[in-house]
Amino acid sequence: MAEQVFVLTDSDASTHLDEFTLDASTEISLAGSSDWSVRVRTLKGGESHGVCVVELCNGPLSLSILPTRGMSVWKGHYRELPLEWKSPVPRPVHPAFVNLHDRNGLGWLNGFNELMVRCGLTFNGPPGNDEGTDVTLHGRIGNLPAHRVTLRIDDTGPGTLTLTGIVDETTMFGPCFRLTSTVKMTAGSNTVEFQDEITNIGGAAAPLSLLYHINIGHPFLDGGGRNVVACRELAPRDPRAAEGVSTHNIYEPPTPGFAEQAYYYKPAVDERGWSTAVLHNAVADAGFAVHYDASQLPWFVVWKNTMSLAEGYVTGLEPAVNLPNFRGYERQQDRLPVIAPGEVYRTAMTWDLADDTAGVARQCRHAQQLQHGRPPVVHPLPHPGWSPSADAK
Repeated sequence: MAEQVFVLTDSDASTHLDEFTLDASTEISLAGSSDWSVRVRTLKGGESHGVCVVELCNGPLSLSILPTRGMSVWKGHYRELPLEWKSPVPRPVHPAFVNLHDRNGLGWLNGFNELMVRCGLTFNGPPGNDEGTDVTLHGRIGNLPAHRVTLRIDDTGPGTLTLTGIVDETTMFGPCFRLTSTVKMTAGSNTVEFQDEITNIGGAAAPLSLLYHINIGHPFLDGGGRNVVACRELAPRDPRAAEGVSTHNIYEPPTPGFAEQAYYYKPAVDERGWSTAVLHNAVADAGFAVHYDASQLPWFVVWKNTMSLAEGYVTGLEPAVNLPNFRGYERQQDRLPVIAPGEVYRTAMTWDLADDTAGVARQCRHAQQLQHGRPPVVHPLPHPGWSPSADAK
């Protein structure tokens, strides 16, 4: 049968499937799994009204993708392990209910509950006024709907499920980018691949900002859990993070009132230019690894937000094009690649899940091997050129 293509959404043709299901009971067979499935549903009621959810399941691994919210990943499961965090925002929020300018530019937080959301594309980092333009927290792309979504099912070999969504971030008299996001899962696998293409569809060159905010909670995150980030250098973002630099890779249990900490990393890479970061729990039997192409995502951020469960106990593993500082500062540091009209910027990333000690040991060993026996340089204070707080002194 080879490949079959299903158009789930095409706004130009006024096409959208509100409900759609495929699984192993249909005429499509994937050799790698007898319990794969694809389910499309459109949420009804409340602030979720109109949000499209596409659930891809390859057997052991399932992810719920949100085309309505910039092709973000809402949540998922790997066997018995939930892939999510418990945000104070309990369910997906339709972008129509998110005012990015709310709370002095922090309105993005009113819809923030995803396992992964992109920050960008014309700006990310904190809000403020950049040369006469008001920028809001983490940009627009996570609150823009895909205008075309397609599903490809290929029964060659073990079989694959591939979801592609196209999201335009455009404006009159300003930058115009197109995100083409592809999520690919192989039947029966413990991994999922993400490939993005960001195309400048405008008539003028424009700087790109992009960070993948991957947000992970229990059971991968707990008191005594650790991260293993392959890196050459690391530094705290600000004085608050500097307070915890000696235990930057160790997590607290849920702590009411905990003030967030963030750390910046220059990745260590393999011969292909790829790097790895791992989060695992205290007993090391649940591991979440992020492998990413550091030639296109040359920075990495760890966000530690170990507040109480009700406040949102979570950590972020975040490959990035640039650091999440204010856009004006990032431009001054020449970290924003300028994309010419028609030019395409590509990124690639793979998630790798483990639910036993052997799997976690494998993940950690891979990350540690990228160090080639050389420990990273740990800057005890915010580093000049990396953090505005360092340059202000």
